[in-house]
Amino acid sequence: MLVLTRKLGESIRIGDSIVIKIVDLDGRHVKLGIEAPKNVSVNREEIYDKIQKENLEASTSKEFNLQTIAQQFRKCDDSK
Repeated sequence: MLVLTRKLGESIRIGDSIVIKIVDLDGRHVKLGIEAPKNVSVNREEIYDKIQKENLEASTSKEFNLQTIAQQFRKCDDSK
């Protein structure tokens, strides 16, 4: 992990297209401004973790797994 020290108004650049700027310091809180291309997702860690968890749950859903869907199609074929 790279650890940098920055003052209010200073920035950090990641590659050619991402800039992180210190926009406010308030006691123990730091406000960051982030400029990134629209195709780059920027989330707080807890939001990112929630998205990943929901994606995993959706991909392993027992209610709509491949076997269940295949059984539904078989039932439709059997009724003809």
